[in-house]
Amino acid sequence: MSTLIAYATKYGFTKTCAEILAKKLGEKVDICDLNRNLPDLMKYDKVIIGGSVYAGKIRKPVMHFCSDNINILKGKKLGLFICGMAKEDDAQKQLDSSFPKELLAAAAAKGFFGGECNYDKMNFMEKFIMKKITGCKQSQSRIDENNITRFADLMR
Repeated sequence: MSTLIAYATKYGFTKTCAEILAKKLGEKVDICDLNRNLPDLMKYDKVIIGGSVYAGKIRKPVMHFCSDNINILKGKKLGLFICGMAKEDDAQKQLDSSFPKELLAAAAAKGFFGGECNYDKMNFMEKFIMKKITGCKQSQSRIDENNITRFADLMR
């Protein structure tokens, strides 16, 4: 079976999670940054889609990719994940609002992989907003390896 992980990221955290997931799947996986390329979905049996969430919204390339390919995606073994700074309950709400309902219903795996708040990569306004929303005054990163492992197990 051929597997694709398609993602969109703003600062690189989602790419890191996609690479960790690819290793945990233990098979040949193609990774595609939706900010740069659009993959040929017909080449894949399994498709995993992920993106970072900011202010409750997933990256636009992920939204467009899902809506443009919804019928093809429903016919694949599908996995959906998000990355962000939300806590458990809020992360579930963000996951549910980030993807079309038809894809959420069809997904074999859904997950939240953690998030990163890297003030070194943000502009002034982004820093201001993140400090207001999270209350955190310094950079932090938390990858949930257990969630990535569970997700990979469901996709195998």
